[in-house]
Amino acid sequence: MTAPAIGPRTTSEVAIVIPMLDEEKALPATIANIAALYPAPAEVIAIDGGSADGSVALAREAGFRVVGSARGRALQINRGVEEARAPLVLVLHADTALPADALAHAERTLADPRYALGGFTALLTGAKTRWGTSFHNWAKTYYGPILLRPHLFLRGLRLLFGDHAMFFRREDFRAIGGCDPDMHIMEDVDLCLKLCRIGRVKLVPRIVRTSDRRIAEWGPIKANWIYMKCGMNWAFGRKYGLERWYPDIR
Repeated sequence: MTAPAIGPRTTSEVAIVIPMLDEEKALPATIANIAALYPAPAEVIAIDGGSADGSVALAREAGFRVVGSARGRALQINRGVEEARAPLVLVLHADTALPADALAHAERTLADPRYALGGFTALLTGAKTRWGTSFHNWAKTYYGPILLRPHLFLRGLRLLFGDHAMFFRREDFRAIGGCDPDMHIMEDVDLCLKLCRIGRVKLVPRIVRTSDRRIAEWGPIKANWIYMKCGMNWAFGRKYGLERWYPDIR
């Protein structure tokens, strides 16, 4: 099946789901970024995990549909997909900026039935661009499955993370049972494994810019050590309780 060319339609068939918690600082840039997307999203749903700041008010002022949820990114993503009406869903972190044509690329990728999941190439930025960590994050989308799930790598697995702005068909997400609701981190990588049962995972060569706030807070050595520690624990079967090493940074 040949994927259709990216066209000039005004509105896409993609719902953007934003799991958020106390993102008042990040949301203004995210709102402006979404407003510049072409084609525009079919809908934007902010799933709030109990924000104590102005996040909810900002999201509503921007015209987003705000839905309350129990705290936890997996729970919030599951709720967002259930709330979505569009056939395609893109999960966007509140501190991540999409390229203007992101939704057209998501539609084009998922028009090919070989693919069940996609994401973009993440560049960590803030006061400066974190080239080293960004390159490592790109490389481990390949070497991770090669080392840890080689049989799935041959079937098209790539290990994507939430910063990659992952997108999928709503019906596929529901068919595999969604995110594991008891996982507080690494739910994104776990979702890659589950959706790989249906089809391949594609890393789209378009840049999304995401906040380096964890690296800025922890420093690159500590941050990469924490990423590796959580990843290796997950890889060898320890899926729960990893959040104790991965505190919220706002």
